[in-house]
Amino acid sequence: MEQSKDIVRCSWCGSDPLYVKYHDEEWGKPVFDDKILFEFLILESAQAGLSWITILRKRENYRKAFAGFDAQKVASFSELDVERLLQDEGIIRNRLKISSSIKNAKLFLDIQKEYGSFSEFIWGFLPNKKPIINYWTDHKSMPARTEISDRISSDMKKRGFNFFGTTICYAFMQATGMINDHIEGCIAR
Repeated sequence: MEQSKDIVRCSWCGSDPLYVKYHDEEWGKPVFDDKILFEFLILESAQAGLSWITILRKRENYRKAFAGFDAQKVASFSELDVERLLQDEGIIRNRLKISSSIKNAKLFLDIQKEYGSFSEFIWGFLPNKKPIINYWTDHKSMPARTEISDRISSDMKKRGFNFFGTTICYAFMQATGMINDHIEGCIAR
């Protein structure tokens, strides 16, 4: 736990102002808006094998590169867009991740058509569509995956999603407040 002037935060956010702001204002807060859910789908997939702060620092660049996280626009990206994105130093220039983002956008739209919204689909995996509130005293005992993240990841893989294994799925669930993993006593809990 990081303590500063009687303020307790989850230790993972350290003291980087960008990370602290993200921790305090976003991480663990329930998200039901499809556009924001799509944003986290892209960002969490880009994170695979990297640290979250790396992606967080590139978030605005991703916003520009991926049409403001408009799933419809991203789904229509062509091979020329892939080549353009591979030249963009502001994002992670990995062909597989970029191509997967475009493919995942198309699949995201398919889920919206099937369920009415991606939110309806993803939150439907949780009991009563309510956030899971965990009670951790530190992050060392926190899992990297759960049965629910396994189920979601498996379902999405069957639909064709890439870069959304159970660990990435769990991080997505934390980021979008499907799971509240703030430690006990944290100001953002």
